[in-house]
Amino acid sequence: MKLDTKALRYLTAEDWRVLTAVEMGSKNHEIVPTALIVQLSGLRGGSGVHKSISTLAKANLITRMKNAKYDGYRLTYGGLDYLALHTHIKHTTLYSTGNCIGVGKESDIYVVASPSGQQLVLKIHRLGRISFRNIKNNRDYLKHRASASWMYMSRLSALKEYSFMQVLRRNGFHVPEPVAQSRHTIVMELVDAFPLRQIQNVPDPARLYAELIDVILRLASFGLIHGDFNEFNVLLKEDEIFKEPGTKTSKSEQQSQEPETKSRNIMLTPIIIDFPQMVSIDHTNAEMYFDRDVNCIKRFFERRFNFVSDELGPHFADARRLAARKKGKRLDVEVEASGFSKKMAKELEKYMRAVGVDGDGGHDDDDRAREHSDEADPDDSLDGSYDEANEDTEVPSSQDSGTALMSSDAGIAALSISAG
Repeated sequence: MKLDTKALRYLTAEDWRVLTAVEMGSKNHEIVPTALIVQLSGLRGGSGVHKSISTLAKANLITRMKNAKYDGYRLTYGGLDYLALHTHIKHTTLYSTGNCIGVGKESDIYVVASPSGQQLVLKIHRLGRISFRNIKNNRDYLKHRASASWMYMSRLSALKEYSFMQVLRRNGFHVPEPVAQSRHTIVMELVDAFPLRQIQNVPDPARLYAELIDVILRLASFGLIHGDFNEFNVLLKEDEIFKEPGTKTSKSEQQSQEPETKSRNIMLTPIIIDFPQMVSIDHTNAEMYFDRDVNCIKRFFERRFNFVSDELGPHFADARRLAARKKGKRLDVEVEASGFSKKMAKELEKYMRAVGVDGDGGHDDDDRAREHSDEADPDDSLDGSYDEANEDTEVPSSQDSGTALMSSDAGIAALSISAG
């Protein structure tokens, strides 16, 4: 679904309290009874709550559900988007939102701006968007639960990616700087780079290939395997190297440069993105993931740049030796300590296995990814209870202002504040 923020600026403080109440009620209810929404919102007088419910339903932030026992409401992905945006605004992370710059199988990417005007990226995890039919048909996955929790899984995916980005950045890996995470969203640095899959020529394929293989091995030395390391999840950043006057360029450097770059000294830096598939080197299927990462890079370089390495491997045994040699720091353990537990990892992995999710970048083109986005239920509601996914769910004070984001097809749009 598209991120539509038009209604956000018109929501009152009472509307936010009611929307938050629906989110809180989703923790234990697939369909949140209206009486419980009134109770959780903490608003006096039912008429005000019903007015807010009507406003939220018209904006498709909640949807009405009927069953034999009672009437109630369910949060939609649009409602979850608004709650996450509202949190980012309150924390002064975001000020405005712009165009969608990427659509994956399980996420959407938008350009946004901070209050200082810095351009950032907003990644919205949408697990379940293409998987409603798959997961409903998978009885093994549904055996111990009445329904699947899209909110919880999307939040887990975002939390996992944010946690890994933090530890990788701290340890010198070239990844976008993580700025903030709320619910199923991550705000991160906007990197001025191009996806590897869009690059037709590079000055020195052998050097770039060696750098990417080195990244895979370096991750393994810290106890990690990316799990979806391919041309979709590698960005190439151009950095111009300024040499001291009189410094000569070596013959090999001159030969490796393209004609249009010979007048400049350009260094290509690979930036790694997309970490929901990342696993520990101790994972049951670690060898399969490691081999797949290596083979994806080998195939791409052979197909795109006609480059084939003289060396076989690297193999998983090499990764194991590196991890054993580097005694001490294990980033998989560090991520666990940061709050993304083994239990969460297992739940997320079980979900991905059940719905056939095999990395967000995958090998589908953008058109196929957009086609997938149309397969969700018509009302875009989130089927299932929220489980432990609630965060930042304190009911807003009735004194809070109705802070709102405006979207603009022309680019970055201004934030608008209306009195609550």
